[in-house]
This record gives sequence, C-alpha cells and structure tokens, in this order.
Amino acid sequence: MRTISRKDRNRNLKWFLAGFVEGEGSFNVSLRKKIDYKTGWQVVLSFNVSQKDVKILELLHDTIGCGIIKVRKYDGLHSLDVTNTQEIIQKVIPFFREYRLFSVEKRKNFAIFCKITQLMSKNKHKDEQGLRKILNLREKLNEGKGRKRKYQFSDVFPIAKSSETIRQAPVPFGTG
Repeated sequence: MRTISRKDRNRNLKWFLAGFVEGEGSFNVSLRKKIDYKTGWQVVLSFNVSQKDVKILELLHDTIGCGIIKVRKYDGLHSLDVTNTQEIIQKVIPFFREYRLFSVEKRKNFAIFCKITQLMSKNKHKDEQGLRKILNLREKLNEGKGRKRKYQFSDVFPIAKSSETIRQAPVPFGTG
C-alpha cells in the first residue's frame, strides 16, 4: 500500500479540476453597449463552469481562489463565474497554464482568450484599432454549433455602404 502525500493529493485534485473544466467550462468574451465609453462598448472577459451539483464548483472556487457561485432559479443549475479581469489574469490563467487543458479545441479557445486578455491588460479595448483586434479574435472563440452572441462584429463596426456602391446596378448572375 502506497501513501499519497498531501502535496500529491493536492496536485491530483488540481489535475482533476482542470479535466472537469475541459468538459464543463468555458472561456468567453462578451460585449455590453455603453454610451459613456470612448468606443461605445465594454468588453467583458468571463470564465465559467456549470454543474447541477455545487460541490465540484466549490472545490474549484476554493482552489483558484476567485469567482462567484450562482444558482439559476428555474432549473437549479449552479455556475462558477469569474468576470473580474484582474482575477482572470492573476488566478485563472496561471492555473490553466500550470494544469494544461488536453483537447485541441479547449487549448485553442484558452489561447485566444489569453491573447484577448493580454490586449485588454494593455488597454487596447479602449480604442477602435484594439477593439477590432479583440473582436476578430473573439470570432474564432468557441466556434461551432450553439454559439450565441447578443452583439456581433457588425453591430460594433457596421459596414457602411458608399454612395458609389449604392448607385451601381447589380451585376446579373453569371456575368461577373
């Protein structure tokens, strides 16, 4: 019989939690319309994990040392949400850099999330050029079925039609 040290048990727990996040967690970037912001938009980073049973979320919360656990009234689903940028930079990202995610898709999303976080830490989200970079990266985040966004790139940067484009007659199909 082998005795596992407290240190090994703690590392095993952290690997378990990283694996749990692999299946149940998400790295997201959302937008909020803010008329008092220079760009008119607030960029919000979020890391969240949802689960019916709150116990694993409590373990994750205690391990990473941040976030808020909420419960939805209509279905009892619990979620651990971290939206504070400094907590994401100082606690969430370092945790997943040490306890790496394994799936290609989750690693890709984490890498994009880290790039966006880095841009935001340099206040790039506060000017048009930086916001464009962030939104272009965001388009690659969590690709696939089921992704829903309240605001798209085109909501932030509408494509303006020039008067020349408007005056041109449409090109008939198969002749252009």
